[in-house]
Amino acid sequence: MKKILVLEDESNIRSFVVINLRRSGFEPIEAASGEEALEKWKVNPDICLALLDVMLPDIDGFEVCRRIRASGSKMGIIMLTAKNQEIDKVTGLMTGADDYVTKPFSPAELTARVDALIRRLGVGEDENATAEIVSGPFLLNTRNRTLEKNGQRLKLTQIEYMLIKLFMENPGKAMSREDILAAVWGSDFAGELKTVDVNIRRLRIKIENDPTEPEYLTTVWGYGYKWGY
Repeated sequence: MKKILVLEDESNIRSFVVINLRRSGFEPIEAASGEEALEKWKVNPDICLALLDVMLPDIDGFEVCRRIRASGSKMGIIMLTAKNQEIDKVTGLMTGADDYVTKPFSPAELTARVDALIRRLGVGEDENATAEIVSGPFLLNTRNRTLEKNGQRLKLTQIEYMLIKLFMENPGKAMSREDILAAVWGSDFAGELKTVDVNIRRLRIKIENDPTEPEYLTTVWGYGYKWGY
């Protein structure tokens, strides 16, 4: 049974989420504060996905997300926000979140987002297969889902890994934002096209020598992006 960390300080909302996750076959791990969530995560290293509320009484969900990502964890992270504001969405994605859900949300919407992210992360995939993709200074290992540049391992979130895999599998091909969104987030993803731009910007910081003058992941103005190496 897949474990999901549920960080929500409002007990009624947390109970609502937990009940629906259990009905969907997941094992929820509850936390009412950021510090409690980090403690629960440390003693449950097999958590595959976290639902993080943004507004909390101690440290906010963004900080919890940062700390999880700083550890190198590649678990899926979905931010829960009560504000339908662009800044919350962008901040969540820039701190390492994979997706966001705005309150109020229905049980069907939440479980659909959870299921979709778990599918994208490849939880339960066959690990016997192995493959490597080499492009310039980059080596992508699709079995352990890692990327190296000039022999140095780069820390990527799962979304960043899926982006780089998509581009390295399609060298020189201009891909529209719509195509990228569908390929990485899924055709049922309800988010905006800006989600692609935010994650491309974050990925460039990690892979480019100068993110302001990208030489590998280049922009096709008015259309999208391409792997230009």
